[in-house]
Amino acid sequence: MDTHIKVAENRTVVKKVSRTQKKIKSALTISAFVAPAIIIYAVYVLFPIMSTLMYSFYKWDGMGVGVFVGLQNYVDLFKDAIFWRALTNNTWVVLTSVFAQIPLGLIMALMLFAPIKGIKFFSSVYFFPFLMSTVAIGLLWVLMFDPINGIINNIINLFGFENVPWLSETNTALFAVLLVIVWQFSPFYMILFKAAIVGIPDELYEAAEIDGASSFQKFFQITLPLLMPTIVSSSILAIVGSLKAFDIFYIMTGGGPNHGTELLGTYMFKQAFINFNMGYASAIAFIMFFLALFVTIIIQVMDHLRKKKGAYGI
Repeated sequence: MDTHIKVAENRTVVKKVSRTQKKIKSALTISAFVAPAIIIYAVYVLFPIMSTLMYSFYKWDGMGVGVFVGLQNYVDLFKDAIFWRALTNNTWVVLTSVFAQIPLGLIMALMLFAPIKGIKFFSSVYFFPFLMSTVAIGLLWVLMFDPINGIINNIINLFGFENVPWLSETNTALFAVLLVIVWQFSPFYMILFKAAIVGIPDELYEAAEIDGASSFQKFFQITLPLLMPTIVSSSILAIVGSLKAFDIFYIMTGGGPNHGTELLGTYMFKQAFINFNMGYASAIAFIMFFLALFVTIIIQVMDHLRKKKGAYGI
């Protein structure tokens, strides 16, 4: 009897050991596949972020040995009028991206499903701006905004208005570049919304038609609620992209005139590679990262609360 009990206990132990070995083997296999991605992420994302934070505590020209100054760069930054001007301009870019690019992208996506002849042609034309190089777009619009020979001024002259120095006046330069940004990136959100609309089941619209719902009712009761996850994702992309905007502003205006189109990105670039004030530039860069992270967390939390309360039907 004791022998049978011992045999049974041994079998149980062997099974437990076998299960443990399988779990360890499975964990090692998963780790082996995940490790390259984690290493790449750590080297190219986490390490630069931590390095930027570390450099922001130093007064450093990028070549010699830096001098530790603690939080002095951040103190100077918050006293810097140009920094606040750049942050204000970034805020305008964020608002334009969220309240102009995303709605326009949604409207363009809805138009692609309209019963219009040759809609496939328009689908391609709408997407052309996003396919173009940012440098090409910047140079193109600089020529279009030319105060003398630009096509924009030629058009407004037809209506009896005088030429406007679009990119050389503080009051108009920011508006002009924001217009270009809306034109360039709205097609990107159009593609996101088009893919999301395709995924909405036709049965929902058929049921709504049977109930006598109008086009507006179908949009607000079916399409818009089911597009909320895409709207949330688009908002995150728009806000993060707006906070780190650089290229189109630097190409078209260089942050001028009189810092009228200065952004955190352009100001950081000038401090780093023109003034060789790497510590100060690192402080600006980390502020950009912190703002993007903070806003993303806020949006994700709000989205989670909406889902939890059943604010939309997903």
